[in-house]
Amino acid sequence: MTQINSAAGETKKADHGPLRLYVVFNNVPHKAGLKTGWGFSCLIEGLDETVLFDTGGNGDTLLSNMRNLGLDPKAVDAVVLSHAHGDHTGGLGAILARNSDVIVYVPESFPASFQGEVKRLGAAIRTVSGPRQLMNGLHSTGEMGRTIKEQALIVDTREGLIVITGCAHPNIADIAERARAYLGKNIYLLMGGFHLLDKSKDEILRTIHALKQLGVRKVAPSHCTGDKATGLFRKSWGQDFVEGGLGAIIVLPQ
Repeated sequence: MTQINSAAGETKKADHGPLRLYVVFNNVPHKAGLKTGWGFSCLIEGLDETVLFDTGGNGDTLLSNMRNLGLDPKAVDAVVLSHAHGDHTGGLGAILARNSDVIVYVPESFPASFQGEVKRLGAAIRTVSGPRQLMNGLHSTGEMGRTIKEQALIVDTREGLIVITGCAHPNIADIAERARAYLGKNIYLLMGGFHLLDKSKDEILRTIHALKQLGVRKVAPSHCTGDKATGLFRKSWGQDFVEGGLGAIIVLPQ
């Protein structure tokens, strides 16, 4: 079982098999035969529980992609939502219609009406404020940002931390810095939406520099990162750039 040192934020993990991350909703294509759509969702297998991070913008598209990847919505134990935008929450109703026996974790700023609808559909809901453990080996950065409130997910692995972002509205470098400081470990992989779509080349390069200074080993940008920024990340990380588009499956030791 996981033990937490609350002062240092360190975890001691139980022995698991390989960790598998499936990108099941994305506007960035990768694997043929799947349906793209604006938004993001990633399913995580290999922890004590199966976790769906964000649900994309459309339930039918999400379920179709999961089916084509051999993933069963009924196997999901928990759903973590990054922020209250429809391209990250739009598929939740479709998931809960097939499996309401889940816990849904949301930032505490989520509208009361949204939280009430989750309960009406039969799921349990938990709100997140500061950084905290959600389950063995899985943590939230806590709610970040001033205007758009957002949480990112942290998976603690032997290789280091995997940090998964929805849109990174609060700034991708700030999210990475908080994750690293919270658990006191290096980031092995940073993936998801980096929110650089409308940024200038200079702004993107400053972000890349900040992430390099933080020691981020691998990156898998997608969704709202934008083609220009993605190309610069690919050039900067070289062989440590990981494809993170729709249908990508990332496997790591736990």
